[in-house]
Amino acid sequence: MMKRVRGSYALALLSPGKLIGVRDPWGMRPLALGRLGNSYLIASESCAFQAVGGTLIRDLKPGEIVIIEESGIRSIQTPAQKGEHFCVFEYVYFARNDSILDGVGVYDSRVRMGQLLSRVLPVEADLVAGVPDSALPAAIGYAKASGIPYEQVLLKNSYSGRTFITGGQQNREQSVRRKLSPIRGNVEGRRIVLVDDSIVRGTNSMYIVRMLRRAGAKEVHMRIASPPVQYPCHFGINTPTARRLAAAHWNVDQLCEKIEADSLAYLGLDDLYRAVGREKAGACGGEGFGGLCSACFCGDYPMRVGK
Repeated sequence: MMKRVRGSYALALLSPGKLIGVRDPWGMRPLALGRLGNSYLIASESCAFQAVGGTLIRDLKPGEIVIIEESGIRSIQTPAQKGEHFCVFEYVYFARNDSILDGVGVYDSRVRMGQLLSRVLPVEADLVAGVPDSALPAAIGYAKASGIPYEQVLLKNSYSGRTFITGGQQNREQSVRRKLSPIRGNVEGRRIVLVDDSIVRGTNSMYIVRMLRRAGAKEVHMRIASPPVQYPCHFGINTPTARRLAAAHWNVDQLCEKIEADSLAYLGLDDLYRAVGREKAGACGGEGFGGLCSACFCGDYPMRVGK
């Protein structure tokens, strides 16, 4: 199967007496091996091991099959694709803050994204805030590097899901309103640098900016801790077709006007790679490009895609 199937996957297979973990030959999705007492664990993120009192042993390698039986554990290394292509969007948004992916702490990488982002289009402001939850570390990093105080301006409903993967425009808009509410005492009369992890359709950003203005914000400056998402992902991150990606149709100034912010700036791709401990060394998404897939930002997919 692994020789024939193109695409990204991470599998945990159960059969009587066996637990089998499989990571795709491109290494696009994360898969980790853990331990709890005398038992072995398989999960997509290391945070799952912590939740049950276990520990991380290591990440599976691209193309690796791990077979766990009563007699012990063994590994089969199938041929991996030339050059790794781990999904950089896992670090930007998808992974949980307390996970470690391919040896890199997600929280620390997001703090570094914010620190590097603070150098892009600096602005005078009264406070830095983040959009809960994945953008909060980036906002903390931005505040540390810029010297602007960090404060919370948005309160998240703990029972809401992720809104960019919610189906239907009307449902997404309702989800944003249910998900977030402003803390008026921290917003009124203030100039705010608001850090978010990404802009996909632009729905969230527009409603959040409007929400802060209704709560009395004097200025709202959006700062995005990743490059513009201009291309769809075909490998498991549920971004829509390019037709519905905001950055595929509007430049930064146009998008800033669309979301009704006072200014808008993105983190550059080189800085994103630095934040996750990689150095860009080749064509976007290709061999030598820091072992990461960044096709959603530059359109260079690591394999043929299409119908």
